[in-house]
Amino acid sequence: MEAGSLVSPKDDISSLFREQTPSVKHNDLSSQFCSVRKVRGDGNCFYRALCFAHLESVRRNARALQRFKEKIIESGTTLSCAGFGENSFKDHLNTVIYVTEQCQADEREDTLLRLFNEQMTSDSVVQYLRLVTSAHLRNNADFFCHFVEAQNLQVYCSQEVETMAMECDHIDILALTKALDVGVHIVSMDGHEERLAHHIIPEGVEPSFHLLYQTSHYDIIYPHPQLEPDSTQDQ
Repeated sequence: MEAGSLVSPKDDISSLFREQTPSVKHNDLSSQFCSVRKVRGDGNCFYRALCFAHLESVRRNARALQRFKEKIIESGTTLSCAGFGENSFKDHLNTVIYVTEQCQADEREDTLLRLFNEQMTSDSVVQYLRLVTSAHLRNNADFFCHFVEAQNLQVYCSQEVETMAMECDHIDILALTKALDVGVHIVSMDGHEERLAHHIIPEGVEPSFHLLYQTSHYDIIYPHPQLEPDSTQDQ
């Protein structure tokens, strides 16, 4: 990964394990995915990877981009319902709208890459996604309160979700994907099993992008072309 970059250009999937003897999992990964886009391991990698990967997956699909923009605009109301004052999120909301509109105006990959490597812009997107996650958790507290180890859900949200550089948990992923109406395929290298573990979140949806999880970190991965559905079709 280039020094200083938040999201890297695509690299061959083998760049993940050049210094290791390929394991069964590595070979399994290489057979399914051809390239990787590395995301800085700063505790914000999931949120940064999710937004970049989703926008990249729909950047040539005008209707899907517009739906995402509308979902982001609607999320401001969700935050207000969860008790967030508009002053606490308006600037971050506008940043995500701006980034989405830039994708609508210019579908080139390098435009999205440039925006996500501008520290202030990229971190503002991450902060907003954290607030959206927290709002969804708070607004659905009766369900999510059973899955947190903190003193209560409100403490968990303020300390673990809304705070930058805090790693996300499974319930955060579920909350954010449901809030934004996106699906993610997570491929996990962790665990003692010989084979990769595959998780679709939320269950039963068609994922629009793929993330690799290993040692508490997320990168974006890309299937071999013959295995990738045509993302330019209307969704």
